[in-house]
Amino acid sequence: MAALDKAAGAFRTIGEVSQDTGLPQHILRYWETRFPQLRPLQRAGKRRYYRPEDVALIRRIDDLLNQQGYTIRGVQKLLASEGRGGAAAATAPAPAAEVPAAPVPVPGSPVDLSVLKAIRDQLVRALEG
Repeated sequence: MAALDKAAGAFRTIGEVSQDTGLPQHILRYWETRFPQLRPLQRAGKRRYYRPEDVALIRRIDDLLNQQGYTIRGVQKLLASEGRGGAAAATAPAPAAEVPAAPVPVPGSPVDLSVLKAIRDQLVRALEG
């Protein structure tokens, strides 16, 4: 039975979660070692079964790491602060929302000094703020 054929509240195997999210299974296992909030049920033979809230957390971690630019350490701190009653889980702040994005150089093209200066300035502002 495919993951999409299951009820919304059904448990999912690591293969189903991997296929559904597009994340490799080894990444999901690695995240379990880095994020204590991610604890799927493990049955006999160490088979993992992910609850719907586990899948939602995986999607959130994926978004923070791969879309919003957080580091693993940054996501750990964010999730830990939320667990202690910090920021609301649904409203994670962007890592550098106040800082305008610097132009990104295209690989293989000549380096534009103004692009490098803009990136440097952005990093300085991020470290100060």
